[in-house]
Amino acid sequence: QVQLVESGRGLVQPGGSLRLSCVASVSVFSIYTVGWYRQAPGKEREFVARMVANGEVRYADSVAGRFTLSRDTRNTLYLQMNSLKPEDTAIYYCNLFNPYTQSDYWGQGTQVTVSS
Repeated sequence: QVQLVESGRGLVQPGGSLRLSCVASVSVFSIYTVGWYRQAPGKEREFVARMVANGEVRYADSVAGRFTLSRDTRNTLYLQMNSLKPEDTAIYYCNLFNPYTQSDYWGQGTQVTVSS
């Protein structure tokens, strides 16, 4: 089974920055697409960013221009978050999806709190 482990949780002031990491048990350069989602208190889990196999990244309108999804040469996915806002407060989840087998894999989540 594919396993994902997020790290980088923390408390940050509005306007600050934070980088999340996600270590996968498989190569992030495999056939999987990779992405980040988040769930704020009282809300459903929502799309944040996704990188497809060719490296193209799509972002939610709410984070475009502030967040950057990237990956290293092996098995780690990153989410660089800049100019953070209180509404970015949520549990952030790493996701891998295999479009050929329709297999979806999730990390356990990491808490990000943006507050003064």
